[in-house]
Amino acid sequence: MIAAPDGTVREVNRAAAAVLPGAAPGVRIDDVTPGWFTAAHRRLRGLRAEPSPDGPDAAAAHGPVGERSFAAHPVVRGDGAVVWWFVDETAHRLADAQLRTERQRTAFLVEASTRLLSSLNLSRVMDVTARLAAEHLADAALVVAPAAGRRHPVTYCVRGGTPVRAGSAGTPADVPGLEEALQGFPPVPSRWIDPAASPDWVVPPGFGEVGSMVVTPLPGHGVPAGALILLRRSGQASFDESEELFARLHAARAGAALSAARMYAEQASITKTLMRELLPPPLPPVAGIEFAAGYSPSGESERIGGDFYDVHPASGSGEESLVVLGDVCGKGLEAAVLTGKIRNSLHALLPLADDHSRMLTLLNGALLTSRHARFATLVLCSVLRRGRDVRLRLSSAGHPSPLIVRHDGQVEEARTRGTLLGALPAVTVSSATVSLAPGEICLLYTDGITEARGGPLGDDVFGDERLRDALAGCAGMPTEAVVERVQMLASDWVGGGAHDDMAVVAVAAPRVRRFSAVDGQGPGRSAG
Repeated sequence: MIAAPDGTVREVNRAAAAVLPGAAPGVRIDDVTPGWFTAAHRRLRGLRAEPSPDGPDAAAAHGPVGERSFAAHPVVRGDGAVVWWFVDETAHRLADAQLRTERQRTAFLVEASTRLLSSLNLSRVMDVTARLAAEHLADAALVVAPAAGRRHPVTYCVRGGTPVRAGSAGTPADVPGLEEALQGFPPVPSRWIDPAASPDWVVPPGFGEVGSMVVTPLPGHGVPAGALILLRRSGQASFDESEELFARLHAARAGAALSAARMYAEQASITKTLMRELLPPPLPPVAGIEFAAGYSPSGESERIGGDFYDVHPASGSGEESLVVLGDVCGKGLEAAVLTGKIRNSLHALLPLADDHSRMLTLLNGALLTSRHARFATLVLCSVLRRGRDVRLRLSSAGHPSPLIVRHDGQVEEARTRGTLLGALPAVTVSSATVSLAPGEICLLYTDGITEARGGPLGDDVFGDERLRDALAGCAGMPTEAVVERVQMLASDWVGGGAHDDMAVVAVAAPRVRRFSAVDGQGPGRSAG
């Protein structure tokens, strides 16, 4: 099309006439062309014939004509007329728009994956899922979790707001497609859902009228991870097929993250329960006898290991209490599992506690028939208060012999020996009987103490002699102080190096103090 300097159409070819049906010679351009073209032509009025330094496309204009998009390129002639060339760029613009949309969606999916996988907290992942969907996919989003009992926990978020945990969903069957989505079935098309029939619990407070709704499953690892509900207000464009498909892509990532978080929560709960059973228990009080114990696992990241101890109080007056200290070969969870089995077996054998040899023989048989290819060492200590003294019966099964700390600082080794458990068909045990006077202590310990490597050169073992020397200075100390001192010395010896599990149990006859007045007057005096 050629436009004259006075703003009228001078010539128009057949192609231009098809684009601008009203264009004809003599007709004013303002009357037959869209506003974007009119504005572009006005900017060119008064131009001279010399070509533009930027080429003929420097002043190109772009805009719609009807339902199509065009680029108008001008060439100014010497007489001031302008030749306009129209290029149909509808397909190009559609491709550009689709490319921008895909880039935005790809960026969103990357962001969603990063944020969803940044936490294994189930509630936090539900919050992130709802917030991302409300920010990028809809005006509001609800995440409905699988049933917990009779309840379906719900988290919702309105665009621009913060996620809210709404307690429990209503009846899923009241929302078309929700019951099926919670079971992992494919979603129903949004055009089949009547948003006006949505129950009140689906619509966030103050949201207004729902114009369209999408319900899609959140697929998990083998089992559904819940469902995602997207809402748009009345007056907004309804969800189209490409948006529903994109919502399913987001739901797939969210479902995987929710499933991982739920599995982690379940495993953490199981681990917590097992830890409660596998960790050394608090020592029960036993009248007339003092106990103290300490435990250090081999690794900073591990709370359980192969060392263990238990105190089983006497069931009646005049009966012995039983102290058990053991060491399972190995470290970490596998050793702890066998530790739990040994502790349970010993608990079942408590009726035989007066016969150490019998108990150890039965326990050895149980370990030989176990699928665990591990062995254990053990020391049994039956404790009975007799007057002011405490009598001990000690039986070692391949375990370091207990040490007795007398009131004068002398350290003695209990004369008990035996074969380790779970390695040979039969066990042999020689027991020792020891009497503790008030203030004297018997120390049971695992070889993690004496075999701890460290010291000035970093590779020396702590050894029996250092342990004995340390105990010689503990005469008369409370049992808790003795245990803390032994643990502290072993820990300082190791420093930051690796070490085996360490366990210590101290048994003592309490000091007896009574106070008497001199002639009924004065501050009094104590007598042991």
